[in-house]
This record gives sequence, C-alpha cells and structure tokens, in this order.
Amino acid sequence: MASKRTSEKETAESMGRRQREISISEFFLKNRHLLGFDNPRKAVMTAVKEAVDNSLDACEEARILPEIAVELVQTAPDRWRVAVRDNGPGIVRAQIPKVFAKLLYGSKFHRLRMSRGQQGIGISAAGMYGQLTTGSATRILSRTTPSSARLVEVQIDTRANKPAVLSDTDTPWQPAFPPPPDAPEGTPPPTYPHGTEVSIEMVGQVVRGRLSVEEYLKQCAIANPHLRLHYRAIPLPRPGAPEPPAEVPWTTYERATRDLPPPVQAIQPHPHGVELGVLMQMLKDSSSRTLKGVLQEDFSRVSPRVAEEICARAGLDPKTPPVRVAHREAETLYQAIQDTKLMRPPTDCLAPIGEGQILAGLRKEVPADFYTAVSRPPTVYRGNPFLVEAGLAYAKPGDNPDLAPDDTVRVMRFANRVPLLYMSGACAMTEAMEGVNWKSYGLPHPKGALPVGPAVFFLHIASVWVPFTSESKEAIAHYPEILREMTFALQECGRRLCVYLNRRRRDAEADRKRSYITKYIPHLALGLQEILGLDAPAKTDLEQRLVRMLERSKGDD
Repeated sequence: MASKRTSEKETAESMGRRQREISISEFFLKNRHLLGFDNPRKAVMTAVKEAVDNSLDACEEARILPEIAVELVQTAPDRWRVAVRDNGPGIVRAQIPKVFAKLLYGSKFHRLRMSRGQQGIGISAAGMYGQLTTGSATRILSRTTPSSARLVEVQIDTRANKPAVLSDTDTPWQPAFPPPPDAPEGTPPPTYPHGTEVSIEMVGQVVRGRLSVEEYLKQCAIANPHLRLHYRAIPLPRPGAPEPPAEVPWTTYERATRDLPPPVQAIQPHPHGVELGVLMQMLKDSSSRTLKGVLQEDFSRVSPRVAEEICARAGLDPKTPPVRVAHREAETLYQAIQDTKLMRPPTDCLAPIGEGQILAGLRKEVPADFYTAVSRPPTVYRGNPFLVEAGLAYAKPGDNPDLAPDDTVRVMRFANRVPLLYMSGACAMTEAMEGVNWKSYGLPHPKGALPVGPAVFFLHIASVWVPFTSESKEAIAHYPEILREMTFALQECGRRLCVYLNRRRRDAEADRKRSYITKYIPHLALGLQEILGLDAPAKTDLEQRLVRMLERSKGDD
C-alpha cells in the first residue's frame, strides 16, 4: 500500500515551529571538514598541530623554554590515541573543561598580538572529532604547582556547546620526557614541576611523507629552533608476529638555540583597519566619556592633536559623548578617519623568527651547501601589522638525496611559526613563488609552476591576525600587500642565490682549466727540455716550479 502523503500546505506558523537555534558545535559537527578533519589521515595531523600550537603559545607566554612530546599509539586497525605532553605552566582546574570542550573559547581572539592560536576552536574541535568517531572522552592531565596534578575527562554537549565533565580527580603525575640521545644509559628522564598532557582517541591514519605528522613536526622544529621536540608512533603488532615488537624509540629534534622569541605586547586596533560597523559598536561599548577620548584610548597611533583633527574633519564636537553619535555622524567620522594620515601601527606585537634563527633551523634539519635568509621590515594590511620572512637552502646536485636537481623545489610555508602543509595551491605564498622569474636567478622555471632545482624555500608571515582562507588555517589570503612583501623577500633570496651559483660556475670553470694545465705540464716541461737543452733533473725542477706557479695562481683566485 502506498504511503499516505499529506496534501496540507505549510503555513508561516508551521514553519516557524520548526525553527530553532543552531549551536556552533552542531554546525562544525556537520561541517568538520572546515576545521581540517575531513579524512582520517588529516584528522590525526590536525589534532597534533592544534595541541602543539597551544603548548608552544603557553610556554612562550610563561617564558618557559619549551619541551614537547608527541606520542601516537594505535589502539585498533582504524584508531589512534593522540597524546601531546608539554612542560608549560599548566591550566587551572576551572578552565580545563572550557578550553578542551567548548568551541570559540579562549584568550587570544580579542587580543591584537602575534600568537599561533587565534579562534579558540582547534583543540576542542579535535576532542569533538574524537568523541564523534570513537565515543571516547578527551583526557587532560594538568599540573600548575609541584603539589599535585588534576586528571579531568570531558566531552562536549554539541547541542549547547557546553562541556560535560565525566571525571575529575587528583593524581600524582609529573611531566617526564625522554633523556637526551647522548645521555649515559640509565639516565632518568627529565621532569618538570608543571605541565599539561592531552590525550584523544580518534579514527585516524598515520602515514609517512610530505603531508604527515612527522613532516609537520620537522618543519615545526625548523621554525621554532628554541624547541626540543620528541615524537614516536607505536603501531599495533602485526598478526602472527613471532615475537613482541621492540620498544619504538623516540625521534628527538634538538634545540638550535636557548633564546626564547621576544615577548609580544597587545595593541589597540588601528583606525585604518576598522570598518564602519565595528566603529559604531566601539562607540557604544567605550568607557570613554568623549569622542576625543575614544579615538585616543581605544585606538593605536591617535594622539590628542590627531583626534581633534579627525573630529574637525567630521564636523563633530570632540567633547560629544560617544553613545550620542548617530548613524549618519558615525559614517562621517569613519570617512574622516580614512582621510587622515596616521602613523603605522606599532610592531612590538610581533615576534619574527629572525634571519639568524631561520638559518639555524634550516642548517639543523636540511643538509645543503648554501643558506640565506631575509626578514622584511614590518608593514600593514587593513590596519594589521605583519612582516614576511624568507629563507633558502640549496644543495649541490647529489649531496642531498631528498633534493633532486630535476624535481620542483620544496616550499615550506609558515604562519606565526606554524607549518602549513595542506592547500598549497590556494595560498598566496605559492602564488608569490610562481610569480617570481626564477630563470633570471639561475633556476629552471616552467611557466605557471614552481621552479626546479635541489632547493628548499622557507616562507613565513608573522601578524596579529593572519588572513587564513578558511577555519582550517592552511592557506593565506591573497592580499596585495602580502603578495608584494613576499615577492620582495623571495627576489632578495634569488639575488643571493644567483651570486652563489655564478661564483660556483666560475670556480668550476677555473678548476676545469687548471686540470687541463696540470695534465699537460709534463708535456710542456718535455718540450722546454728539448728546446733549452736541459738535462733530466733540470726538467723535473722546471716541472715542479710550473706546478707551484699553478697552485699560487689558484690561491690568488
């Protein structure tokens, strides 16, 4: 019997009864690909990335030299437990559930200063993905004082975007890490009086290659040379294996420096980066009593004289209470701000890697023959301070098996010291690389593609607000100001590479000519012997003198 279908028409009332609020957790639960959890392989890498980013931010803010251990343990054919441990300051008990089980919760979104995390989504989204695919809770160990640690297990209520605490107990835990590789056998692992460990079980896949956890951590060690990083992945034993597998050793990326990045300061928004709607909201929310006070106190680079100039351009009284500025007056004020010349934002909100540290990171992890690095002066886009840094490692053909002369160059992309592995084709950094004429710098360059050669390029943008193209934070938006700075940095690297390649070419040509001369010196001496009538000892002496002259000419070059 055919199913009975209703012929009643929908009404505004019936449709209205079905309307309900959608929580941010529900939205990202159905659209987890937006956060980087669109396949099992990428899900594990994204979870590691978010946890490591949080650990590095916490350590640097507390001025602690960071040490991080990443351990992946396979618990079923399609399941892995991701555990990330750090020696940071720890997390107070009251904040643990919200940090790990509530989307859009954090301390970095409203601060204009450089940091790895920005949105307050990443680590809680990783826990949500683990909960969705395995039903397990996120397990957090945190120690803030030497007295005791807290073990908390949480899940996220996706309908309300609220944390649900499943357990909360004291535990005698102390963060421990593998001893240094050169330490004597039996050396106890280093321990710290504070730290955090987060553990999430999820459906995932661990692989090797350019888009793997291992590659991410290697690049993280390059961009953060002050970090000591440990990693291992423990798969399940193979069925029918005659013996239990040996303990999987740790891979350790040692520090190249013990200098922490300089501390950064939060800044006020720059007037040229504020849109009309945001300006109107700031006028309503300001604690200042006058319009002049709002411009001076709630924005950066606005002096009393400039504030009065803006008010005069807008035809507004500087003593006007900000809450009484009407919509039309706000539009006039906004236009006056755009027409007023202002100083660029302060740059103490940025902590660039620096040319010396880029070189240290590249030398530590990329064997090559030539290294260079460039750090551009800070500039702005949409009122946000940013700067671009570039580095280059070039290997002689055959010296580095990972860098073949007939392969395209490798491009390592970073944003606020965080490696970007995916979506390279949609990134402004790739566009800048392809837009430079690398043929003029000595590298083969197919049209519309990356150049070819045994080289690794390093590109980094540091900003108070990185313009990612999506919530997964894998590609940089194509702002003209950013593209221009990247192009300038790459061109400077190209000029230095060209000088190196030309010098190497000249040296090779000189060596080739010297080899010919060395080859024919005996014949030349024999001819001179016959012409001058010299005996054999004189001929040998002449030959030795010619060789010494050749060596001196080589030293003069």
